[in-house]
Amino acid sequence: MARVKGALATRKRRRKVLKLAKGYWGAKSKHFKMAKQAVLKSGNYAFAGRKMKKRDFRSLWITRISAQAKACGMNYSTLMHGLKLAGIDLNRKMLAEIAVSDKEAFADLAEKAKEALK
Repeated sequence: MARVKGALATRKRRRKVLKLAKGYWGAKSKHFKMAKQAVLKSGNYAFAGRKMKKRDFRSLWITRISAQAKACGMNYSTLMHGLKLAGIDLNRKMLAEIAVSDKEAFADLAEKAKEALK
C-alpha cells in the first residue's frame, strides 16, 4: 500500500497563510514560518481592535451628548436619568446623532428630561 505524504494539504495550508500575509514587509510576506507568526499576531490585533472600536464609539457618543447637554443647561448624567424617568428610550448612538444634526429636537428632549426630574 502506498504511503500518503500529505503534500497537497501542506502546500494548500502554506499558500493560505502566505496569501493572508500578502503585503507584509520583508520576509514576513515570503517565508512561511515568519508569515505564520505575523498572521497569528495580526489576527489577535484585529480581534482586539473590533472590541476597542465599540468602546471608542461609545465614548464618542457620550462626549457629543454631554457637550449638547451642557449647552441645554444640564450635565450628561442628569440628562440620561431624566430621559429614563420620562420614558424616552433612545440609545446613545441615536442621541448623539440628534445632538449633532438637530439641536432643536435635542433641546426638546432635554426639556422633557428636566420636567421628569421635577
